[in-house]
Amino acid sequence: MVDINCITKFILEANPQNLTKNLPALAQWTPEIVHKILKRLWNHGPKALEFFKILDAHHSYSHSATAFDYTIDIAGRMRDYKTLWTLVDQMKARNLGPSPKTFAIILERYVSSGKADKATDIFLSMHQHGCPQDLNSFNAFLDVLCKAKRAEKAYNLLKLFGGRFRSDVFSYNIVTSGFCLIKRTPKALNILKEMVEKRGLEPNVMTYNIMLNGFFRAGQIKEAWKFFLQMKRRKCEIDVVTYTTMVHGFGVAGDVEKSQALFDEMVQNGVLPSVATYNALIQVLCKKDNVENALSALDQMMRKGYVPNITTFNVVIRGLCHAGMMGRAVEYIDRMEDSECEPNVQTYNLVIRYYCNAGDIDKALEFFGKMGRELCLPNLDTYNILISAMFVRKRSDDLVVAAKLLIEMTERGFLPRKFNFNRVLNGLLLTGNQEFAREILRLQSRFGRVPRHFRL
Repeated sequence: MVDINCITKFILEANPQNLTKNLPALAQWTPEIVHKILKRLWNHGPKALEFFKILDAHHSYSHSATAFDYTIDIAGRMRDYKTLWTLVDQMKARNLGPSPKTFAIILERYVSSGKADKATDIFLSMHQHGCPQDLNSFNAFLDVLCKAKRAEKAYNLLKLFGGRFRSDVFSYNIVTSGFCLIKRTPKALNILKEMVEKRGLEPNVMTYNIMLNGFFRAGQIKEAWKFFLQMKRRKCEIDVVTYTTMVHGFGVAGDVEKSQALFDEMVQNGVLPSVATYNALIQVLCKKDNVENALSALDQMMRKGYVPNITTFNVVIRGLCHAGMMGRAVEYIDRMEDSECEPNVQTYNLVIRYYCNAGDIDKALEFFGKMGRELCLPNLDTYNILISAMFVRKRSDDLVVAAKLLIEMTERGFLPRKFNFNRVLNGLLLTGNQEFAREILRLQSRFGRVPRHFRL
């Protein structure tokens, strides 16, 4: 049996020459093994690209379309667009794509880096890469824009190209959700009205659930309740998502009693709660009631045969951290490992953040070290949390740690914020760490983020 962890550890630690020489013989390479390792290397972009490139020259293994998609996503996250399009060309040359999924990945990366107009151009040129646009790819692009809080642009595209792609109820649901995300519920309602009156499309249960969630997000609790009652009067389908939205919405608004009553009503009406419903209830109890009641709900959930997922554990761990029960939070991380639900980067970030907030920087760094040992590689948030924490104690040694973290994150393909660059640089200069300051300045220069008052 192939030891994925062992291979990943070797990839992370080996120098380029050693990796090129020994990697091909480490396993009987299959697409499944490669996919698992690419996922493990997700937060170390340069190593992931190096791994992909070395195996691409393997004599008896060929990359799958999925491996290309993973690697294109990683290159996009690093804003390495030259590599991204080289990979697209390679896919095309090997008749592996690019597929609509490939383009959904590319569009998401361009939009998330603030290049929505460029993303639109790419969407309109998909057919030039052998991937014709259709309603599904159009909806996927609208979804990318809306999740990036570019609902207005998505709506303009819907008006412009809706006829060409024969937009459907899902197209309108996506744009409605986009406006709900930015708390513009009146605009969302107008779009639904347009959908019904101008397009003759019937709203579905997803439409109603989107609006319910939008009202809660905007803090319009009375409007959400009226909308829910209206759904009942009109005999609209009320499903598990509807109830989950209501349980979560009232709970977050501070009405735990109403939240619990809706959970009970759901069961009485024969709507079976999902794991997501229990997660919503547990989160509400953690935030607005007390963590012991949340743990009781977790026990009840498990007694009824539900298997907690990563979100369940993260919600509980957040609740325990928030209550100052750091020891018990760590116990739940151990429990996750025993239940074969591995802690993810969000789990570690939660605990690291709370240790930092409590002023226990050493414990936070200890958990950061554990991430590396467990091969759960830190992401951008992890580095930002820790770098900020290094300024709390105003120690010279902590600023050196901040500088090392800044260097490490760039080596792993993350682009630090200009604010962090300047903060670390100024801190090093103030504490007399001139040599390290020069290294950070060189790094800034490489990323084009040198402050105006500094010159190399």
